[in-house]
Amino acid sequence: MTRETLVRMARDVLNHGHAKTIVKADDFYKLPASVYFDKERNQREKDRVFKRIPIVLGPSAEIPNPGDFKTMDIVGTSILLTRTKNGDVMGHLNTCMHRGAPVTNEKFGNSKRFTCQYHGWTYSNEGKLIGIASSHDFGEIDKNCFNLLAFPVYERAGLIWGIINPESKIDFDVFISDYDKMIENFGLENWSLFAQRTLSGPNWKAGYDGYLDIYHVPILHKNTFGPKVSNRPLYYSWGPHQRVCTVSLSKDKVRAVLGYMSDLVDKPEEEWDMQTLLYGVWTVFPHASIASFLGGDRDLEAKDEGIPGHRGVMLSVLYPGEGVNEHYTSQYYLMENPPTDEEGIANAQAQFDLLEEIVGQEDYNMGRSQVKSLMGGGLKELTFGLNEKGNQNFYKWVDKVLDAKDDAELNEFFGSLGKEKGIPADTDKTAAA
Repeated sequence: MTRETLVRMARDVLNHGHAKTIVKADDFYKLPASVYFDKERNQREKDRVFKRIPIVLGPSAEIPNPGDFKTMDIVGTSILLTRTKNGDVMGHLNTCMHRGAPVTNEKFGNSKRFTCQYHGWTYSNEGKLIGIASSHDFGEIDKNCFNLLAFPVYERAGLIWGIINPESKIDFDVFISDYDKMIENFGLENWSLFAQRTLSGPNWKAGYDGYLDIYHVPILHKNTFGPKVSNRPLYYSWGPHQRVCTVSLSKDKVRAVLGYMSDLVDKPEEEWDMQTLLYGVWTVFPHASIASFLGGDRDLEAKDEGIPGHRGVMLSVLYPGEGVNEHYTSQYYLMENPPTDEEGIANAQAQFDLLEEIVGQEDYNMGRSQVKSLMGGGLKELTFGLNEKGNQNFYKWVDKVLDAKDDAELNEFFGSLGKEKGIPADTDKTAAA
């Protein structure tokens, strides 16, 4: 069924490409400029978005083996992710239940247990309290009442999501709206992590704008993607999650990341390959994206492009920082089969470095300048055009999440968005030149 949906989308992209049309938003969208720099709103986003709904915590490939763990600090909360002996991923607050110290200060590792460096309480990697230093002096307690605080974790399609609220009542299946079944087509659960890094950037929304926005590509990225690439997007939604493709029949070198379907022109549908059907940027609300790439080198395309096993994606996950115009992005370069030869490794690393230039230097530097300019005053609101439908959707949805009074209302909201799942029923009626 998911291949059928991918084929329908590819057919839709090609139809728009031949007709030179896109699907436009119903109207312009006005966004208060203060959304990017208001400190009170920024704190509300941390509390009511990042600590309330499912967020991506990384790829499965980051902690692939039993005993693997990693720690993260997300909007001021330290968390511990572990893979247990049966292969499940668990999430706990990285806080000893005795006096609140971290149970580990290591960023990554492999361990069956964690011992707090303050008073020596020891926990299993399943979060169970298994040892108390000088227990005869401390006094008898029920250890089961002092296990680490667990929060909901979901591992789907090679990605790990978590809700940083141990008492959450969010329905993950309603939130994800079958989008995980589409991402499953990549097969990321069987891929490997080639490289990862952390980038600093502007306000998290200004940073995330670039993953949804095709309009800016031939201008801001003229020296990397090129000045002649298409800037005409199509958006396909599953609940609050959006896939971004581009209307172009060109065989341009950036066709994978921008979602051209030109490789399918003149081929019968039964020969449409899964790699091409997945071209484009798959954004995961509220803060992540998966972008496809053909191989590995500075030109975004390799001599072995299209050969099974040589695919790669860049997973980018954005988290708000301490300041209002700060965030950090965890970037992961995942490959179906990472190269083992010297030339292949160098080419893959060169592509990953190029992606840092595109995102870190071009997108994020522009975002910093944009927010700094807005903080200076004068411009009260921003205007998103009819061709910026994806960004319009994003800001409307963030506001809905902020305004939801409880988890029940959030579940109702996400459920109301989950009916579209790919191509709207009225696609043919909404095409516009």
